Amino acid sequence: MPKKNKLKDRILLFLAPYLAEVIVRLTYLTMKIENLYEERARRFWDKDERMILAVWHGRLLMVPIGYKGRMIKCLISHHKDGEVLVRFMRRFGHGTVRGSSSRGGAMAMREMLREIKTVDIAVTPDGPRGPKFVVQDGIIALARLTGVPIVPVTFGASRKKIFASWDAFELPYPFSRGVFMWGEPIYVGKKDDLAEKKAELESCLIDMTDQVDRYFSPASGEGDDPSRRRNP
Repeated sequence: MPKKNKLKDRILLFLAPYLAEVIVRLTYLTMKIENLYEERARRFWDKDERMILAVWHGRLLMVPIGYKGRMIKCLISHHKDGEVLVRFMRRFGHGTVRGSSSRGGAMAMREMLREIKTVDIAVTPDGPRGPKFVVQDGIIALARLTGVPIVPVTFGASRKKIFASWDAFELPYPFSRGVFMWGEPIYVGKKDDLAEKKAELESCLIDMTDQVDRYFSPASGEGDDPSRRRNP
């Protein structure tokens, strides 16, 4: 690789996580954020019990600041773009586990099995390269091996930029309205059918994401949901 490109990559690696943090924090401060069914996650936070967060790759951006537990470690691929995410997560006080289904998967699984004893694990089940909204096997295997439940979470905004990437990555606009939605915990027992559990998680995340995308539509009527909680 030419030296000019290497220098450009180093500059990007240094600046991108910082800029992303500033954008997320400022955007979060200007938004009206609501939490739907946050008690489904808070029951674990209050008791300091572990959970596996499942969030689509394209909806990950606001999770590090919306998460209210002790700490999460997010599974991130070894791709060069993954290093930007690693540094981004660190700026919010969270950690990472490196690996994916295509590279370093076994080592990543062993590390997650160790880390989940003390922190929550976050997985983008359709990452790192898709297909979008298709759950891969790893998160189900992790839940089965540990007995730790999967808690689905997603995020939607009333106004946002949707990038032309494989995951249709979403960046909410400042001064818009946002909503986190937390799903019921999904347990994977030793005798459970893994394909059925994978389909259950996939269906749950797709349905939740559809709901948050329609949440601010005038016709939805969901703005009067008494179960929602507004962030301070």
